[in-house]
Amino acid sequence: MRGAPLPVRDGLGPDRIRMPADVTAGTIVEFLQAAHPEEDWLARLAAGELVDEHGRRVEPHTRCQPTRFVYFYREPAPEVPVPFAVRVLHREAGLVVVDKPHFLATIPRGAHIRESVVVRLRRELELPELVPVHRLDRMTAGVLLCTTDPAWRRPYQELFERQQVRKVYEAVAGYRPELEFPQVVRSRIVKRHGELTAVQSFDEPNSETRVELLERRGERARYRLCPRTGRTHQLRLHLAGLGVPIVGDNFYPQFRPRRAGDFTDPLRLLARSLEFTDPISGVARRFVSERVLEF
Repeated sequence: MRGAPLPVRDGLGPDRIRMPADVTAGTIVEFLQAAHPEEDWLARLAAGELVDEHGRRVEPHTRCQPTRFVYFYREPAPEVPVPFAVRVLHREAGLVVVDKPHFLATIPRGAHIRESVVVRLRRELELPELVPVHRLDRMTAGVLLCTTDPAWRRPYQELFERQQVRKVYEAVAGYRPELEFPQVVRSRIVKRHGELTAVQSFDEPNSETRVELLERRGERARYRLCPRTGRTHQLRLHLAGLGVPIVGDNFYPQFRPRRAGDFTDPLRLLARSLEFTDPISGVARRFVSERVLEF
């Protein structure tokens, strides 16, 4: 796949807009001004920061190119800074492993652009090609594996796709004395596009998690979670389904809106460790989070 024709700038890659097949405007600038009048296209044009998908500079007279893309930089809206640092656990040529804090998005998306692991690390470490090879929810903390060399990206992604990574999580959740551990939870999880929460049933399962009790403190307990699959919100749903929802979970068992900028009650879910055979060197790898979950 061809990369973007504009480089990463200040941690952010360029945006793009597709010109439709039935475009009627004569030039690219006319199309952009009609489709997105809120943007200052003439300033981008003057700065040479408007290019086609081949990296050719768009000029005032450049004709529309139906079904093609035009690339440009867009300044994201202001965001509330997440007051927690990303810790680097391991760094070498081509690979960076970090300890992600709660509340920080993994990738720039929606309302969380600059306040994401990707943008922060690209800026702080001066690594414009840095990308994660798997995802952690914004509310989940812990070990996150990133590559900084595009040639390394696919081999590491395939480890996760082929389920060749042993992932261990920890969670602080409720305690029910009648539950027996360890136990394996299986369910069918469905996440519909556009909906914030997923739903689970006990039809043909597509998710599986081994749950172990590590310690109990009063009405709360700390659990080790070993997922065999990676469905959206799988661990949160599986513990909520047992009647012991994770502390700080505002999605399950019932959705509760969280006030923007409120960092006082994190989801007590931590990606504790990743373990795998390195696809480049063949060396056994194990990375462990240094964070502690609060009861």
